Amino acid sequence: MQGLYTYYFFIGIGGIGMSALARYFVRKGAQVFGYDKTPTKLTKALELENITIVYSDSVEAIPEQIKNNMLTSLIVYTPAIPETHVGLQFLKTNGFVCEKRAKVLGRICNNAYGIAIAGTHGKTSITTCTTYIMHHSHLGCTGFLGGISKNFKTNFIYSPTSNYVVVEADEYDRSFHNLYPHTALVSSMDSDHLDVYSTHAEVIISFYEFVSHSKESGIFIHKYGLDFTPLYHQVSEKNIQLYTYHVTDSKADFYAERISIINQGYELDVVTPWETIKNIQIFTPGKITIENAIAAIAISRANGVTPEEIIAALSTFRGVERRLDVHVANQTCVYIDDYAHHPEELRAAISSIKELYEGKKVLGVFQPHLFSRTQDFAAEFAQSLSLLDEVVLLDIYPAREKPIEGITSHIILKDIAIPHKSICSKQELVNVLAKKQFDVLVTMGAGDIDTLIEPLTKMCEER
Repeated sequence: MQGLYTYYFFIGIGGIGMSALARYFVRKGAQVFGYDKTPTKLTKALELENITIVYSDSVEAIPEQIKNNMLTSLIVYTPAIPETHVGLQFLKTNGFVCEKRAKVLGRICNNAYGIAIAGTHGKTSITTCTTYIMHHSHLGCTGFLGGISKNFKTNFIYSPTSNYVVVEADEYDRSFHNLYPHTALVSSMDSDHLDVYSTHAEVIISFYEFVSHSKESGIFIHKYGLDFTPLYHQVSEKNIQLYTYHVTDSKADFYAERISIINQGYELDVVTPWETIKNIQIFTPGKITIENAIAAIAISRANGVTPEEIIAALSTFRGVERRLDVHVANQTCVYIDDYAHHPEELRAAISSIKELYEGKKVLGVFQPHLFSRTQDFAAEFAQSLSLLDEVVLLDIYPAREKPIEGITSHIILKDIAIPHKSICSKQELVNVLAKKQFDVLVTMGAGDIDTLIEPLTKMCEER
């Protein structure tokens, strides 16, 4: 693909997936430009990497290098870009090649030894952990991450020599149907994105199609308990190696045999089809991180990474920003931030925190993401949030959506089963929390709640 295009224009470059692709083409020697609505920490980082970014959707803002080189320019955009985007409409109507991000990522993955990690939750942590292990092994890899690695301080890892490419396979807009990987993993298939999929059954069928794209003689791994029976005949016909993983269930091919808590982390043995890898140490909090690490171990080991390389890498792996991300941990209080925005993700995050800080008062702040998701899962959100000792809800973060009449955070609040629950605005939150008593504070959500991390960290440190 690099031979075809000299110039790239990423519309929506501030997105986590788009920015990783932009970084890839910079490393390939292309001239890369981008558009986004507003400057962010991520766009500022991209500008320091020789990427020119504009913040207007007008035709005039389109870089001259793009306008003057139609035949050697590729326009890349995301489903989040509205049809009304003036610049994109101009480029489409004037003959420029315009492709969705998923199609471009698909070409990169499909022309390499692709490892694609899918799931309604868990995929970012597994992708980042897998990339870290592979990067520190004799195999190496290029990695496209759906979050910022705390080790690498970026969402993109590049290897000029390795043919392994690790990608996060996104089910939104059926983007992962563009991927034809050598190794596919599915961590979960819960109901989500019902603005795209009408029913949970449609979600599962979409994951089946993703898996069916696996290459001949490839590898397919899924969490034990997920039902892929309809695909087993096809997997067998294509000579695909099939493995399962679980935290502790010995019916799985990969599972933990011994787990003990050490220094805000864990030590465990992992049983594999070939051996038991002993005394693995993981210094990221929460039982869910163990499950994700076992998934990454399964991918790495099935592809030939040695047990010694796995042990060494995991001992220094520090996880992903906004995934059970500890910002304050002193004798007065603990402050953790997490990207959880689905009821199952909330349940996993809260359960992990309650286990780590048993007997402590845990106060959770949740910013619902999308009106449609709130409407679809209000009761499930309430059930998960009821695991907390106290809850503060923020207003719904709309992202790409317009308001839905009658859908506010109150439809979650009314069904939360604990007595200490309230709603406040994002602007009021720091002052509200400063007056509350808690041992552990956790903020959760996929919207702009992360803009409060700095003031909340300061507040917790001063307690």
